[in-house]
Amino acid sequence: MVERRVPPQETPPVEASIAEAHQERPDGGLWEHPVVILSLIVACSVAFAALFIARVFSL
Repeated sequence: MVERRVPPQETPPVEASIAEAHQERPDGGLWEHPVVILSLIVACSVAFAALFIARVFSL
């Protein structure tokens, strides 16, 4: 039997595999990137604190 060569870009066929194809998780959107949310919270907190600090020094 001649073995067929598979080009490098393709996946070779698998024999005797009992694994089933799994479903991929849907993209969680913004919740998969908590750094973005945390950086927005920190930036707003710093800006809010800066308003009070500026008010103290303006008196």
